[in-house]
Amino acid sequence: MNIVVDASSLIAVVTNEAQKGWLIDQTQSRELMAPISVHFEVGNAFSAMLKRRRVTVEQCLAAIKTYGAIPIRFVDVELASALQIAALLDIYAYDAYLIRCAEKFQAPLLTLDQPLRTKARAYGIQIMEPEQ
Repeated sequence: MNIVVDASSLIAVVTNEAQKGWLIDQTQSRELMAPISVHFEVGNAFSAMLKRRRVTVEQCLAAIKTYGAIPIRFVDVELASALQIAALLDIYAYDAYLIRCAEKFQAPLLTLDQPLRTKARAYGIQIMEPEQ
């Protein structure tokens, strides 16, 4: 089974956040996929951590190495379709790319981003719910 993953779920795993175990359990023996934008969102998140001095360069590079070991199939999504979703749901394109990816590949979305879960669910996307 395919699962669409977003940056929040990937960052939670590589930075050892509380939900890491649950996220890994949910993704075992499944193919992870994401729009290519997620790759750049991960980079942006780490640059923000560096800017805020939450991590050192060495810690950031170690986390990126761990991220690079996660087998993710990056896929293309149609910009026009994603922008239609963005307009319909009043969201940014980055979130619309994830929703379009889940729709296109008929895959559930794994995210820790509550507003994204809410919007994706409203659009009819299956959401993998994290433990509370």
